[in-house]
Amino acid sequence: MKKVVLVTGASGYLGGRLCHALLDQGYSVKAFVRKTSDLSALPDGGGAFQIAYGDVTDYTSLLQAFSGCHVIFHAAALVEPWIPDPSRFCSVNVGGLKNVLKAYKEEAANTIEKIVYTSSFFALGSTDGYIADENQVHSAKYFSTEYEKSKAIADKIAMEAAAEGVPIVPVYPGVIYGRGKVTTGNIVALMLVERFNGRLPGYMGQENGFSFSHVDDVAQGHIAAMEKGRPGERYLLTGENASFKNVFDLAAIITQTAKPRFRIPLFLIEVYGWLSVLVSRITGKLPFISPPTVDVLRHQWAYSCEKAKVELDYNPRSLKEGLLEVLPWLKSLGLIKY
Repeated sequence: MKKVVLVTGASGYLGGRLCHALLDQGYSVKAFVRKTSDLSALPDGGGAFQIAYGDVTDYTSLLQAFSGCHVIFHAAALVEPWIPDPSRFCSVNVGGLKNVLKAYKEEAANTIEKIVYTSSFFALGSTDGYIADENQVHSAKYFSTEYEKSKAIADKIAMEAAAEGVPIVPVYPGVIYGRGKVTTGNIVALMLVERFNGRLPGYMGQENGFSFSHVDDVAQGHIAAMEKGRPGERYLLTGENASFKNVFDLAAIITQTAKPRFRIPLFLIEVYGWLSVLVSRITGKLPFISPPTVDVLRHQWAYSCEKAKVELDYNPRSLKEGLLEVLPWLKSLGLIKY
């Protein structure tokens, strides 16, 4: 019998790719989405794929969706650098996980074998001057963004649940990029669009590193965490540690276009961020750059995925390999020209 897996946040950037990957590997997938969600990135319905409507903040709808499932992929999250009501980060990212754990306890006697929880490298904190692994715990003394704060709090809740015997496997992607939705969840694609359209004329950020994770590698890492991951063990699903300067330089080499000639000072980006927030409050459209984004750029976020390589056979591609796929894809969509 096919295992039935529930994917929360299935309409999101990672969630949609995960649904496709699970179907490709023979699982029966139940996609948990809100009625207002854009479902264009999801597989066609029928057969081994079904949609369950609800919201992770609505416990009743979540509990109903759990029925008949063997594995829960809790990928739902509010992923934005800034929103007008910051309390929503806690209600979705912390409250959503609490509801998943509560629903598991109610359904535990039935079919659920494992919960794979999508955390984030932000939950472990910055790594200024070194490369971190799964042993790092966020100091919780300072947070660059409300998103980071919510994921750090949720991480603690996940580990406490694991200590109580809940079969939860937390996974920690880095900066996710690749084909799929061009949203703030795919910030590399967004920045490349800005760069190739002349709206981002220089380099952004310091020489500090980020860990870049291709979305399809992360999806495969989730499936491996379900099949091989040990409950209560953390797994970093990160990739190559590089800077956004490396991203732009590689993109220029691949497309045979000019590299940026200067670095935009962070104080100028911060001023632009404050102006963008002001415009956002008037128009309702979320800003591309905000002051919390600038704070993230001041730090290093570099991680090792050796544990996932050894235990999950996780095999992340290089940043160059990923960009060789992403750039022609963005060009085919008409979003960039070169």
